[in-house]
Amino acid sequence: MSAPSTVIVQSPPSASRLTRLIQSSIGQKLVIAATGVILSLFVLWHMAGNLLAFQGSEAIRKYALGLRMFPALLWAVRLGLLAAVGLHIWAYWVLSWKSWGARPAGYRVTAYEESSWASRTMRWTGPILLAFVIYHILHMTLGLKALHPNFDHNYDVYHNLVTGLQVVWVGVFYIVAALALGFHLWHGVWSLFQTIGISQPRYKSVARRLATIFTIVVVGGFIAVPLAILTGFLR
Repeated sequence: MSAPSTVIVQSPPSASRLTRLIQSSIGQKLVIAATGVILSLFVLWHMAGNLLAFQGSEAIRKYALGLRMFPALLWAVRLGLLAAVGLHIWAYWVLSWKSWGARPAGYRVTAYEESSWASRTMRWTGPILLAFVIYHILHMTLGLKALHPNFDHNYDVYHNLVTGLQVVWVGVFYIVAALALGFHLWHGVWSLFQTIGISQPRYKSVARRLATIFTIVVVGGFIAVPLAILTGFLR
């Protein structure tokens, strides 16, 4: 009696190459870069929406209602952003573990000639931003009563914004989170240029300027609203 034959099923070459790429450090850096672009564009758009508060309650209310006109699209965007955040965190931690594993004993003297303070605080600004995103969703999106007792579920966004950020520690927390976002963005945008190969000296100053301008615009826009509410300019 002959032995049964064994059938070997091979994965498609394209899938195999993609898997190897994702498992490599280069692939994980590309994941961080791609998700970073998506999240950076989102925070820019979200910041621009927040600034409508300076045009009055009707302007920002129409903006909020416009987002809800297409619920399927809105949820697709939300799920896409959630996936981007998850992949961003995953790739960062995998690369960090690889880096720590390559030098488990550490160095006797740490020199920071090529790194910035922003790059050295990425491991702190990331968790701060994650905690803030969770809080922000519970506070301003879901209107959890324990966090926002004056929340109006009838899409009065201006009322929710003002009453929510009038609480001093909440307004300060939003400002601190915006500053953490600034450090994270500044280093992240600069790292994006390095990931895609634009790291030569002739590009260096341009990349840093673009990273700085983008960070200032986004952070300045995010800080403007809670600062205006805390000082009574918006009420």
